[in-house]
Amino acid sequence: MEYTTLGRTGLRVGVAGLGCGGNAKAGLGRGKSAAEAVALIRRAMDLGVNFLDTARSYGTEKVVGQAIAAVPRESVVVSSKNVAGSNVTGETLTAAIDASLREIGTDYLDIFHLHGVHPHQYDHALGELVPAMLRAREAGKIRFLGITETSPNDHDQTMLNRAAGDGYWDVMMLGFNMMHQVARTGLLPKTMEHDIGTLIMFAVRNLFSVPGRLQQTIEELAAAGDVPEALAETADPLGFLVHPEDGGAASVIEAAYRYARHEPGADVVLFGTGSIDHLEENIAAILKPPLPDADTARLAGLFGHLRGTGLDLPGPG
Repeated sequence: MEYTTLGRTGLRVGVAGLGCGGNAKAGLGRGKSAAEAVALIRRAMDLGVNFLDTARSYGTEKVVGQAIAAVPRESVVVSSKNVAGSNVTGETLTAAIDASLREIGTDYLDIFHLHGVHPHQYDHALGELVPAMLRAREAGKIRFLGITETSPNDHDQTMLNRAAGDGYWDVMMLGFNMMHQVARTGLLPKTMEHDIGTLIMFAVRNLFSVPGRLQQTIEELAAAGDVPEALAETADPLGFLVHPEDGGAASVIEAAYRYARHEPGADVVLFGTGSIDHLEENIAAILKPPLPDADTARLAGLFGHLRGTGLDLPGPG
């Protein structure tokens, strides 16, 4: 594993982080048992993963807690989250933090995020919920404040761009992938300026993992005039990335992880899975070198103008 410092938190974290949500839910979403989910998380830790992301809504806080019980608490960084809708008060958020602590079986959370914040919810978050988070930090229940965007509903990252300058947020979770590069010129320069740690989501998801989805998406984009028609005329529109013999990727999925991992300002690339085989493959991909400069430049030329591509929810499988 390779490690980096997560912004101003000072936390040393692996560049590959295990996301315990999505459809996989560490295997629980695929019909696996709690014991199997715990085994998967522990295998990730054996491979050097020390960043584990869960949430109240995922239903995986308990298995995360069971998994980390086998190691010293300070050896892992645990991130959890709670929604920030207008019906959430400071009191209910405090209760959610306490519930997360009980479920995970820990005295503190390294990072607690407001989850999936819409731009129109941000004023409420600042006025009502941030004070509760600060009180929780003062009480030692959380160490650092985080916030995550609702990527499918905020393609221009309006909320996070606003939040980056507020001074409250130690960590941000954002959507970023080869065909949704908005953060390259907007948000990531700001997170670097303000020393905010970043967690990358949507690096792969349905777009690059579900058979046929990439081709379908390219065809739709070509029909709308958003990408060259020639891309839609091949069954392998991103095949130019696959040339392992001279430093290229061995697959499009590998390319997607390498692309996200080596973007300036990206700290941790989150991935989710219910399979130990896929877990090992994903970590190996994230740990590979950057894509060749020519490939990255071609991706920028083809897709740098796109907004919102690949930000759908995880698919089955």
